[in-house]
Amino acid sequence: MDAVQLLLAVLSGGVVALFLTVFGGGGSVLAVPLLLYVVGVREPHVAIGVSAAGVSLNALTALAGQARAGRVRWPCALTFALFGATGAWLGSSIAKAIDGERLLLFFAVAMAVVGLAMLRPARSEGSAAVRLSPRLAPRVALSGAGVGAVAGFFGIGGGFLIVPGLMSATGMTLALAQASSLVSVAAFGATTAVNYSLSGLMSWPLVAAMTAGGVAGTLAGLPLARRLGANAPLGRRLFAGLIIVVAVYVAAKAVF
Repeated sequence: MDAVQLLLAVLSGGVVALFLTVFGGGGSVLAVPLLLYVVGVREPHVAIGVSAAGVSLNALTALAGQARAGRVRWPCALTFALFGATGAWLGSSIAKAIDGERLLLFFAVAMAVVGLAMLRPARSEGSAAVRLSPRLAPRVALSGAGVGAVAGFFGIGGGFLIVPGLMSATGMTLALAQASSLVSVAAFGATTAVNYSLSGLMSWPLVAAMTAGGVAGTLAGLPLARRLGANAPLGRRLFAGLIIVVAVYVAAKAVF
């Protein structure tokens, strides 16, 4: 790992955090392509492990702010995250056993799904008075386990699945689901990162570099997010298009 690679990792972390801050969920899927094709990480599994660790750290930073604002519904969020972490361990264990190039092909499909999901208008209806009841708990746990397995397999935060999963299982509003989802994003990312690290598929200097870049990217993204205003939906659609284009590129590189 040389100084140029670390600098490129800082810049890549900044780009990911910038997109996440401006457009919300979905930006983390760019981390793996940036690590592979910009930073120069040769092993796809290492790129996925580093990405998962970075996603977890970024989610913890965002979670602190949402928790202070009182938007996190902790009983639902923790139940979803606990069972989802088990799924993330299983998903990441399966991913480690798959050839790197084939795994990238699967990852490209996941990126395309994320991009298409961002093109759909978000539902905002729901209830703010959500409580975890014996009737809801099994639905939350089952949904968490399934989403966690997908997030762990692809090494992504999974926010594009966690948010609708929480809304469907609990009936909470979009705003509460987005805030509560950060608990699971952090848990799934940490679980995946630990699993990869135990197999030697991790570069902590890269994680540190991307995290440092992420701080700068977040600070740069906040004023941009405020300035977008009415143009935010258009910007989100353009970003979704970028994700789909990158997905095609990753698929092509994996095949040819």
